[in-house]
Amino acid sequence: MGSLPSSPQDYCSSAGWGGNCSVSNTGTQVDVSSSQTAPRGSHDSAGDAPAPRPERSRTPYECSPAIGCREIYTMSSLPEVTADDLASFRPASAFFDTEPEGFAVIGLPTNFVASAGEQELSGELLDWQVTVRFTPVGYLFDYGDGTTQSAAWGGSSWAATGAAQFAPTPTSHIYRNRGSVTPRVTVRYAASVDFGTGWRPVSGVVTATTVGGVIEVLEARTALVEHTCRERPDAAGC
Repeated sequence: MGSLPSSPQDYCSSAGWGGNCSVSNTGTQVDVSSSQTAPRGSHDSAGDAPAPRPERSRTPYECSPAIGCREIYTMSSLPEVTADDLASFRPASAFFDTEPEGFAVIGLPTNFVASAGEQELSGELLDWQVTVRFTPVGYLFDYGDGTTQSAAWGGSSWAATGAAQFAPTPTSHIYRNRGSVTPRVTVRYAASVDFGTGWRPVSGVVTATTVGGVIEVLEARTALVEHTCRERPDAAGC
């Protein structure tokens, strides 16, 4: 056991006590008491609490034995996109043609041909830079006389299929009344978007309509004759 301090001040000093330190020594027991002096800037009144120490902002880290520690980044979630959100992204007009061009004959098929390809457009969507892809999935033909027809494809010309003129096709239509009609075709597109992280499908479909030229629906009249005028110049009408 080490030697005891020789004075009360030595007791206070060796005990690390400051302020008003007092020592009581009975010979067998030493009692040391002290009232601590409040540090400068603190408050003694019960109603005043010390000002809280400002906390420094900390960057979150993730640690593991395999990779050590790395900073954690918070990523904003990508928005859900519907077809209605793509109002500013419109596909180009489809190719649209009719056979014969500009007129139709009552009772005979008029052939309609439409064509649309896959398209990609870039721009800003919901405050994000995005690429939008449109893929045609169906066609709706409006023949201008109140009749419509849905088709999975846009049809083919008579020449492309080797068919004769006025032959029926999957997209042809027969007019029953004389007059002028304006046909149109509406292409239905499936859409997908890419925010730079890969393609994501869009719910719903986007449509684009192409208006064709005016068609004059005509009536053809035929007459059966026994001979030609060359063969019988005296026949009726010769």
